[in-house]
Amino acid sequence: MSWFILFIAGLFEVIWVIGLKYTQGFTRPFPSLIVIGALCISFLLLSWAMKTLPAGTAYAVWSGIGAVGAALVGMSLLGEAVTAGRVISLCLLIAGIAGLKYFTP
Repeated sequence: MSWFILFIAGLFEVIWVIGLKYTQGFTRPFPSLIVIGALCISFLLLSWAMKTLPAGTAYAVWSGIGAVGAALVGMSLLGEAVTAGRVISLCLLIAGIAGLKYFTP
């Protein structure tokens, strides 16, 4: 269950990271509230997952999910460049995340 909670925490990280783009420096109230809410939920779920998962593993997986998710959203919805180097790098991140899950007792 901790891995599922950690995955959901990573998805909320993607929401707040992408949402930062729309806050315009926290000058727009509605996007700012969404970012703050998603940030709080993400941290809460991360802390719950850390009750049973090693801290280093949980943090690395959480930040990896956020990084991969933000990059994918940026490329698919925000018009960011899709290059072979970026795709290969994202695949390596995904492999690292999967490895951490697989090799964590």
